[in-house]
Amino acid sequence: MINLFSDEMRRNPYPLFDRLRSSSPVLHDPSSDLWMIFDYDGVKRMLSDPDVFSSRHGPKWLVFSDPPRHTKLRALIMRAFTPRVIANLEPRIRELSRALLDQTIERGEMDLAADFSVPLPMMVIAEMLGIPLVDRPRFQRWSDVILNMSYTISGGAGAAEAATEFAAVTTEMNAYLTDQIAVRRVAPKDDLLTRLVEAQVDGERLTQEEILGFFQLLLLGGQETTTNLINNAFLCFVENPDQLARLRAAPGLLPSAIEEVLRYRSPLQWIYRLTKRDVLVHGQKIPAGKLVLTMVGSANRDPQQFRDPGRFDITRDPNPHLAFGHGIHFCLGAPLSRLEARIALTDLLERVKEWMLASDEPWEPRKALHVHGPVRLPIRFEPGKRAPAVA
Repeated sequence: MINLFSDEMRRNPYPLFDRLRSSSPVLHDPSSDLWMIFDYDGVKRMLSDPDVFSSRHGPKWLVFSDPPRHTKLRALIMRAFTPRVIANLEPRIRELSRALLDQTIERGEMDLAADFSVPLPMMVIAEMLGIPLVDRPRFQRWSDVILNMSYTISGGAGAAEAATEFAAVTTEMNAYLTDQIAVRRVAPKDDLLTRLVEAQVDGERLTQEEILGFFQLLLLGGQETTTNLINNAFLCFVENPDQLARLRAAPGLLPSAIEEVLRYRSPLQWIYRLTKRDVLVHGQKIPAGKLVLTMVGSANRDPQQFRDPGRFDITRDPNPHLAFGHGIHFCLGAPLSRLEARIALTDLLERVKEWMLASDEPWEPRKALHVHGPVRLPIRFEPGKRAPAVA
């Protein structure tokens, strides 16, 4: 099998993606029996057609379900995850972002990942759920174990160990959730966990198993995507100082710049699907019951869809990237991730001047095989002004 999972390849998979997309956009690896789709149209088709490409491969999470169960779950969860709820988080996210930077800004150096981009979304999610401050280290440990589930794709001892650890953490999380749900039923709070407990569609509530699945999904997806989006934005600007200068001169371009980071260095590089029946993709037959990887990171560099796709351009328009998926499984957390990135990058641009990488060593990829971004990102900079208190 082409080793898509080596550290070197995960740092920069795009030259290989370019070659495969042009020569074999549908690729089968006989040793693992995995199929991979590399082009934009093929990936978008797979993400858009749940009647042929099933999501039922993995834990009992929203993203691993098909209609009609998926339709019910999503309708329930959307009522507990409204745009108003997200918008109301903005002042608190800004307060957390500034407080984290206050801890390191005077030093003129920090690990952008450990000191900022990892704790910020974790703190936001914990507060959204209503989790006590003392429990956040436990959150981080759970998240690390869930991330390791991507290794089950490779088989062997590593896959078995990851599955065993996930099962143990699921049991631990379920016991924790039982206590938290009992508290909400006696004394409801203004938090997401209470909204999930109380949410109803046609008189039907979420089961505890379904709440647990969303709890795990939010813990992982809500943190990891935003962490990598912030880190990858920094890497993009280090590599493209002209675009950083352009953004500093016109801060109103930040929302467009975030979309370009999502396309150019997609935090999520591939998504699982399972074929329900034999299907032709670009003239090749993929048999029923086969695991297929939709290579989102490759699709977002497809020259058939994006002009000069290897160029990082913060004014790119249109920019119909697939970084948050497509179709019925489009990421519910996308608005939150965009909001956190906008606040975090605004604070960094204002308070971190003349930034640069503090190490010449190649960065180490994060644990999960399907995500793109560094574990650590040591940087040096000239400290900017201290931010005013949040009103």
